[in-house]
Parts: sequence; structure tokens; C-alpha cells
Amino acid sequence: MHVDNTLLAYLEDLSCLALSDDEKGRLKGDLEKIIGYMAQLGELDTEGVPERSLPFNNVNAFREDEVVASFDRELILKNAPVRNDEMIIAPKTIE
Repeated sequence: MHVDNTLLAYLEDLSCLALSDDEKGRLKGDLEKIIGYMAQLGELDTEGVPERSLPFNNVNAFREDEVVASFDRELILKNAPVRNDEMIIAPKTIE
């Protein structure tokens, strides 16, 4: 893929940036290098490699969901300057 001024202008617009001519020149070179590296990766022989392989034999490390007791509502509400029976009442922040 060739990086031209049209692509740079499009990327500049997408990223809401205003680049100088010097920055555009450096970016163009950097993007061409990155795309070249991606092309090299596309040439690798991946025959027989699973779609997703991990270097470690880790399994799911998530814990089981357990219902546990929470803080006492009355204890929390007693420190609130304005409250009702169930919740803290805060001033409206959006009109």
C-alpha cells in the first residue's frame, strides 16, 4: 500500500490534527515502514499454527461470583447531610 497525500489528509482529518509539511513527511515515511512490516508478517508461513496460540498454559483465572454481605446501609446513610430512608440525596448537577 502506498501512502500518498490523500491518505495523509484523510488520517489528519480523522484524528483532528493539523500537521506541518515536515510532520507529514515524517509521518508518511513512518507509515510506509509500518505497512512494510505488516506485509512481511503476511508472508510468514502459518500453516498448521492454530488461530490463537498462547506461550503459556494459563487457564481462566477468574474467581467464582459469590454473594457477600455489603456495608450496613444505616451506617453509611447516617453520615449523609441529606438523605431519605434508602439513599443519599445530592443536588442536581445537570439542567
